[in-house]
Amino acid sequence: MYSPRRSAGIGRIFLAAFFIILLLASLFYTLTFFETYLTGTDGRRLISLDWAGYVVVSDYTDPQPTIVGVNSSWTVPMVTPLQRDQFSAAWIGIGGQLDDTLIQTGTEHDSVSGEAVYSAWYEFLPNDSITITTMNVSPGDQIKASINLVDSVNNTWSIKVRDVTNGQTFQNDFFYYSSQLSAEWIIERPTINNMLSGLADFGSATFTDSYTTIGSTVGTIRSLPYYQVIMHNRQNNPLVTVSSLDSKGSGFTIGYLSSSTSAQINRVQVLESNREEHSTKRMHKKVAE
Repeated sequence: MYSPRRSAGIGRIFLAAFFIILLLASLFYTLTFFETYLTGTDGRRLISLDWAGYVVVSDYTDPQPTIVGVNSSWTVPMVTPLQRDQFSAAWIGIGGQLDDTLIQTGTEHDSVSGEAVYSAWYEFLPNDSITITTMNVSPGDQIKASINLVDSVNNTWSIKVRDVTNGQTFQNDFFYYSSQLSAEWIIERPTINNMLSGLADFGSATFTDSYTTIGSTVGTIRSLPYYQVIMHNRQNNPLVTVSSLDSKGSGFTIGYLSSSTSAQINRVQVLESNREEHSTKRMHKKVAE
């Protein structure tokens, strides 16, 4: 005999199933949305043989030549000297990530012949770096540096480096054609006499108040499309750690990894591989003394 009660029960089952399917579909959409959103705010990742830090562009897919300024502050790290020569540099720059033009200024912290050597410098690729002989930097000194386009018609750039600790300042204008496609905040192991150098044990270096100017707008690293750059050796072991951006989106810390620690760290997870890219950028070049 036909049972209305049973029919009503089946109807409730179908109705419940419908709402469950609708709930799952909504949940899937929500998770997909938030995953996309979080991926965007996390930026993207690059693996490099020589750079570590952060790079920003105006757009991931169609970067425009609109970057006209970059600045930051950091403390000169203390190098642990070894008998073999090793090198490290902290710098800010414009260009270089997507092309062969690069304006840089920063500090050098090297281990040369068993002694720690420190200096300030600037560079315009493809030329070699120029040591700023009027400045004497030491470990622990606070550095403020900036690069700004001051005359777009004549391609005039102003470089300023200030050692807040000892009061010494360098500032000069230079003529240079830049792509203006990227801005960087980097720790690097430079190329010495056409060979990639070993990375000096610099301990750690923290960049703060890191901003770039695109057009007339000043933004933090996080406010723009950015890449986190991790330095690896040729065996794909990381040589440094690069922290996430701080709460302001303008600061981060890079830490040196010993060879034993580096070898124990796994490669970047496969789940993140779709956000990794391998860099083919030009290297900061320095002629050994």
